[in-house]
Amino acid sequence: MELQQRVNAFVKLGHFLSQFTENPNDADIDKALLDGFAHQLKLAQENNGWFTKNNLDFALQSWTDCLTHNNLNKWTNNYNFNATETKTIAIIMAGNIPLVGFHDFLSVLISGHKVIVKQSSNDKHLLPYLAKYLEYVESGFNGKITFTEDKLENYNAVIATGSNNTARYFEYYFKDKPSIVRKNRNSIAILTGNETDEQLSDLSDDIFTYYGLGCRNVSKLYVPEDYNFDAFFNAVFKWKDIISESKYANNYDYNKAVYIMSEFDMLENGFLMLKEDKSFGSPIATVFYETYKDVSALKAQLKSEKENIQCIVANGFNAEEIPFGQTQEPKLWDYADNIDTVDFLLKL
Repeated sequence: MELQQRVNAFVKLGHFLSQFTENPNDADIDKALLDGFAHQLKLAQENNGWFTKNNLDFALQSWTDCLTHNNLNKWTNNYNFNATETKTIAIIMAGNIPLVGFHDFLSVLISGHKVIVKQSSNDKHLLPYLAKYLEYVESGFNGKITFTEDKLENYNAVIATGSNNTARYFEYYFKDKPSIVRKNRNSIAILTGNETDEQLSDLSDDIFTYYGLGCRNVSKLYVPEDYNFDAFFNAVFKWKDIISESKYANNYDYNKAVYIMSEFDMLENGFLMLKEDKSFGSPIATVFYETYKDVSALKAQLKSEKENIQCIVANGFNAEEIPFGQTQEPKLWDYADNIDTVDFLLKL
């Protein structure tokens, strides 16, 4: 297959996904194929209580927006695919949010390689169906996509995502293969006290989308000393209905009970707790915060912690920052952990 064939196939996949959004593309797609994926979405919801309809809809809309001719061509124009020798790449995927491993899957196939996918049991229904759709619209993908639940064999390189504990296992197990191994990372927001209500409202989307389960979700705030959280709590109030969802409510109640029994100081509004803590990864329904005095000192501190940070949300803090409300809108060229996956794949 030529690169443009692969691009065209993923554009067609974007058209397919759009049929499950509020503004479907006018592509002519077999109803049986649409019904089949609708069934997989239902199974995904039943299999994982965090994969609510809203979260699935958000994921499908995000990938619909990414898989356009303009985006795919802009992304791929940065690389030379001509000298690529076909390899077999194993991907071990996480399952914290719907289709969380899709970018790795896309990167491998767009690079001209074959892929062996080992999925998380938490997110096992959607990608195999989408892979079959790719094969349906582009026969050149036949034989290039494999899913397995068994031990990985006959591969040239690996991309593995997991916790800090599983990453140590991955690094040892795959020490003889070229690899990208991703560990725990969290996203943070830097507040100054001068944010607008709109910026703080947008920040609430960075916090609550996917229940905060993604590495791009903001799990910690850095605020000036004596920061008044009133404006923040007012701005996040639009997410108040999240407490009516049982899994979230159960986590809220449990973590609140733990904090109370441990006599930890916290602020809360009935659906979100704020706890002062130096850690990055906060539990569900909780956001940690830490105060700062000096911006330069904070920049130095965060630079030393860069291996733990996925995104920094801020306004005028540094060149790498992401605007409020945009952590869950990454572009195809926004790579996890700032590791260029396609560059890695093309240099094998």
